[in-house]
Amino acid sequence: MNKVLATLIVTCTVSAGCDSLRFAPGETQKQNAWLHNRTAVITAETARAEDASEKLQALTQFGELQSRAFSSYYGLPKEFPQAETAEDLLGQSNWQLARTALIESVERPDTWQVADSMLELGIGICALLGGVYGTRAVRFLGQARTKSKALQEIITGNELFKKQDEAQASAFKQAHQSQSPATRQIVAEMKA
Repeated sequence: MNKVLATLIVTCTVSAGCDSLRFAPGETQKQNAWLHNRTAVITAETARAEDASEKLQALTQFGELQSRAFSSYYGLPKEFPQAETAEDLLGQSNWQLARTALIESVERPDTWQVADSMLELGIGICALLGGVYGTRAVRFLGQARTKSKALQEIITGNELFKKQDEAQASAFKQAHQSQSPATRQIVAEMKA
């Protein structure tokens, strides 16, 4: 029973990959979301003050409303960047903050770290439950963790080999054509 549950958890984690996992918003992300809202507010105010077309004023007001949702979702930063005026907003430090936020926004947790953490969590839970089934589950999850690390080392070594010996890379890939689609999918997700 516990082996089935552990296998199901590991399989779901591997199958899902890390595309659906994201880091919680950090301070830079929160500051950038707040700056986005300030930019939308100042843009809407500027459109009104400069007597822009009704359409442009409506669009900037709509952007301001949408931006409030992003700021609320991310949460308020601990430190607020300088953003009282358009000139403040366009300062070099705010441009750099936006660039850094963009770089951080594409980061995802490492697949191997997530799998290892899930296995550690499973081992901890099973150890707490104890008993015969708990002990068996701990042993099974320990073996799964060892196999996961071995798989990581194999994939990392294979990728290094293909990069170092490009002449053999096509033969290497061809040798793996007989792998099942499920194995190819798992390896592809692990490499991502």
